[in-house]
Amino acid sequence: MRSYRELFRTPEYTPFFFSFAAQNAALTIGGLSLATLVYRATDSPLLSAVSMFGPQLAQMLGATFFLSGADRLPPRVTLTGINLAFAVCTALLALPGLPIGAAFGVVFLQGLIASLGGGVSGGLLNEILPKSGYLLGRSVFNMVSGLMQVVGFATGGALLVLLSPRVCLLLAAALYAIAALGIRLGLTARPPRASGRPSVRATWQTNALLWSSRPRRLTYLGMWLPNGLVVGCESLFVSYDSGSAGALFSCAALGMFVGDLTVGRFLPPALRARMDVPLRILLATPYLLFALRPGMPWVAIAACVASVGFGATLIQQERLMALTPDELAGHALGLRGAGMLTMQGVAAVLAGSVAQLTSPATAMAVMATASISVTVALSAAGRREERRRPVSRVEEESARCAVRRGP
Repeated sequence: MRSYRELFRTPEYTPFFFSFAAQNAALTIGGLSLATLVYRATDSPLLSAVSMFGPQLAQMLGATFFLSGADRLPPRVTLTGINLAFAVCTALLALPGLPIGAAFGVVFLQGLIASLGGGVSGGLLNEILPKSGYLLGRSVFNMVSGLMQVVGFATGGALLVLLSPRVCLLLAAALYAIAALGIRLGLTARPPRASGRPSVRATWQTNALLWSSRPRRLTYLGMWLPNGLVVGCESLFVSYDSGSAGALFSCAALGMFVGDLTVGRFLPPALRARMDVPLRILLATPYLLFALRPGMPWVAIAACVASVGFGATLIQQERLMALTPDELAGHALGLRGAGMLTMQGVAAVLAGSVAQLTSPATAMAVMATASISVTVALSAAGRREERRRPVSRVEEESARCAVRRGP
């Protein structure tokens, strides 16, 4: 499947796509509004970064205890409930007089809820689309995520000039409710992909099974670490230039859109496989320029060019699906999302801490250097693994048998 027309003619893809777009618009507007609200109240780069990316910190905790539900719960009901829960949490953040500590408690709860959503969505997309259409369909989801960030951050920045952050948070809550309605009305009821009840034990067993394969481990680390460290750079946009933060986030999202479009639509498979490492290097390198403390429009151009490198995530997701049994697709993608978002939250804390001690510009350069170093190290480990042995089909068959047996 190489045609967008064919993709959108696939039953259920279109309503799923628009619901995903509404959810991403809510995420961007709500995140920018909360970060602005916290920064105005505390004047702290660390707290501002954590408020925006803090939900990610809870992702790995959720993945540790709840992720077995990604394949063992009915997807339509689960995704509808997740979006409704996000609507309620975002509305709570808009309450006047809500203490900062309570706001961070709500942010943590959002992260726990989101840890399940990524796996359910990824597994459902894998069901809706044929194997030949997964990369194109995933690239369109990534592109709309980037596009909604462009629109969401630009709109959020404009709204914050006209309205208070609390009113913007209420608008984000309404968008989450619209996403829930779209999923409920646009998708058919499907049974869970795997048998058995969700449990902590099942989550741990499947996590261990996925982590037991060294090629999968390297793929996971490649998706988690370099990207997360660069998101640490992005988490400092508000403190670097609060007046231009919306524009910087929009430019970064535009670059991500271009990267996903190029990788998903135009790169042939043989070339695509070789572009993983170069794209991850591109992702971090422009942020080294922030050490010179450039102003607009140079910082916007640097953020846009860097984010083209996020196209590497499509290549890595395709590799992960090739390494994973179909029965584990939702759980594997959920673990990928939870680990990636957790690393983004950790990187936001690290970047905010470095910025608190030095400056946002210095912290961005430090995080970019760390990202490049990790990419080089993982690339070297991957080459050694390829020379050592191919992916063992025995391992994959064992994984399938373990899933069929259940906990």
